[in-house]
Amino acid sequence: MPKIKTNRTASKKFSVNKNGKVKRAKAFHSHNTGKKSAKRKRNLVQNTLVDKTDARNIKRMLPYA
Repeated sequence: MPKIKTNRTASKKFSVNKNGKVKRAKAFHSHNTGKKSAKRKRNLVQNTLVDKTDARNIKRMLPYA
């Protein structure tokens, strides 16, 4: 049985936690932060979970995660 290639882009953006759920970083934190409130920027730093409708496709790209 041949090895399955991991999608390298997906491996840099997503990770799977112990429960099998997919983690991702929040968007909109990289630039234009001067107009955003401190509370908004603080919440954008935290990681969140991928929606279950997308998680199946992401797990397919990460076969060994």
